[in-house]
Amino acid sequence: MNILLFLIPVSLVLLLVAIWAFRWAVRKGQFENLDAAAIDILRDDSADLPPDGPDDHTHAD
Repeated sequence: MNILLFLIPVSLVLLLVAIWAFRWAVRKGQFENLDAAAIDILRDDSADLPPDGPDDHTHAD
């Protein structure tokens, strides 16, 4: 029963820390653009690169 005198204040402190962290993240804009990561994974990176031609690579023989 004495453990409750320790665990209840600890849990309240952890709750306050979690609320502070959430408010900090909202104020810093961490939740502004949630769709960007989902769209970035679908984007084709090879479309951004110029095509490779025969003169683009140099070979040291």
